[in-house]
Amino acid sequence: MNGFIIFSGNSNPELTKKICNYLNVPMGEAKVKTFSDGEIQIEINENVRSKDVFIIQSTCSPVNDTLVELLLLLDALKRSSANRITAVIPYYGYARQDKKVAPRVPISAKLVADLLTVAGSNRLITMDLHAGQIQGFFNIPVDNLYAAPVILNYIKNNFQDDLVIISPDAGGVERARAFAKRLHADLAIIDKRREAPNKAKAMAVIGDVKGKVAIILDDMVDTAGTLIEATHAIINKGAKEIHACCAHPVLSGEAVNRLTDSPLKTLIVSDTIPLNSKSSACDKIKVLSVADLIGEAIIRSHKGDSVTSLFV
Repeated sequence: MNGFIIFSGNSNPELTKKICNYLNVPMGEAKVKTFSDGEIQIEINENVRSKDVFIIQSTCSPVNDTLVELLLLLDALKRSSANRITAVIPYYGYARQDKKVAPRVPISAKLVADLLTVAGSNRLITMDLHAGQIQGFFNIPVDNLYAAPVILNYIKNNFQDDLVIISPDAGGVERARAFAKRLHADLAIIDKRREAPNKAKAMAVIGDVKGKVAIILDDMVDTAGTLIEATHAIINKGAKEIHACCAHPVLSGEAVNRLTDSPLKTLIVSDTIPLNSKSSACDKIKVLSVADLIGEAIIRSHKGDSVTSLFV
């Protein structure tokens, strides 16, 4: 063996297979099943004593099941005397609940960080955290990768001039500015007012989008309410056509129906979260793989090499 072993939960086995192919290693043998009453059963079927172990598991829908799977895998490996256990979480669930937005509410992202650490994680590799400061919730090393290199490469190969990069809210301006700089494109911002959870109203477009190809950039698309409101606001300002990019295609509720009925041309996403059958059937959604990027982070982490060059 290579001195490290990769295991997978049930959330995104296809991504794990691609990562293993990139690293040219077999997937570790583990039983991750469910008892008839819904309890999760974990059994590691190979020796991991003194090994460097990586568990790949996105905490996506069903979020609570995938999270408990990950926690139990961590505990099983810790009790099997693994030397170092790294949780590789391409999509970190509960990340949007990263601060107290009202009295008497939890900071769920911090609780998940505590659970992962107590369960046995010695290190975390994740991608496009909803808020970068979540890294500070951990007392273990955290590598927060970005899908930007993969998405940037796609945009450069498929779009020409007259681009404008759109941030759908004030919080995403820094990300959008970085993309606009690398693409030598213009920048615009949507002034958004959120009236309730998962409900947003786009109010105004700050910047010139008339006659241009607009690309809306976000870290995730959940119900697509924000995205579609932004699309209509940009269309009303005279944009030629509109596309969108995000790292995490959560796509819950009526998201796919909204995308299908909208003037949005394409939604470019990564495979941190697997598409369900309904999302896969939507011809507007284009999936790019981040398997090579995560695989490179894994091999560098194992060898003790720098992963700084991946943080772009």
